Amino acid sequence: MPGTKSKNEIYPPAGRRQRLKGAVIMLSAALLFAVLGLLIKILGPGYRVWDIGAYRFIGGVLALVAISSDRARLFKPPNPRLILIRGVTGSMAFLSVIVAIRLLPLSTAMVLFYSFPAFAALISPILFGERVSPVEFGCVFVAICGVAVIFDFKIEGALFGQIMAVIGAFFAGLTISIIKELRETHSSVTIYFSFCFIGALICMGPFLSAPQIPANRMEWLIIGGIIFTSVAAQLLMTTGFRYCKSWEGGLFMTSEVVFISIFGIFFLNEVPDGRFFIGSFLILLSAVSFSFFRRPARPSRASISPA
Repeated sequence: MPGTKSKNEIYPPAGRRQRLKGAVIMLSAALLFAVLGLLIKILGPGYRVWDIGAYRFIGGVLALVAISSDRARLFKPPNPRLILIRGVTGSMAFLSVIVAIRLLPLSTAMVLFYSFPAFAALISPILFGERVSPVEFGCVFVAICGVAVIFDFKIEGALFGQIMAVIGAFFAGLTISIIKELRETHSSVTIYFSFCFIGALICMGPFLSAPQIPANRMEWLIIGGIIFTSVAAQLLMTTGFRYCKSWEGGLFMTSEVVFISIFGIFFLNEVPDGRFFIGSFLILLSAVSFSFFRRPARPSRASISPA
């Protein structure tokens, strides 16, 4: 219509530098999430899910309040309803995958959970109008196959555990789709604060019933590391959605599996085998193929007007 601008005029196609920036940010977030997993593993089985969740979420709330330049906005976001939904879906994803890990072999639980980019690719077009081409969906499928190869995937364990893993993947896919939408009008700090606040409320009761307190300086340092890496990783991931679609970010986040395997080799004396190299190659291939076939996409409004 005369006097109005098309979407392409308002949102010019993202350049190569912007796409590269988004990929680097997402890969950095995946690396920090892998460090977070390593720290949790080092902490040992004496700490329950509720203990780890309470320290992570309460520490996150305190850290975000400390670094926020607009604390009132944390409690009065522009879209409180969607912020609340993001916090609930993120917490559901977290709790579902923990239940799945308790009931299933780790390989089965993790491969089912890492199908979340596929759920994001299915959900985003329905809820938020993001387009996914067959080639792009194929890249997501190749990445999931790479994860399956690394974990030597087999359908094993209780059916309920498998259902919980898929539920966790669904909520994770829904969560990153919501994060992408929220990133249009909310800062990374505001978005992650909602997750930490709701997660803290969920974990507080079970934690206080039998709290596990760090026994020495090393455990306190590990707890501090868990808080730092979780906050930094989540803020990086949320920022990365300024430059890519929700499912694209999920595709890059599958590289966390490769980083976890590398950490296991260097720090936990795990021996690499052919599955590690083949799976890593498939994940890398999916990212390279995606970059090659990627259609131009508009940047989010958050990347035009900083939140």
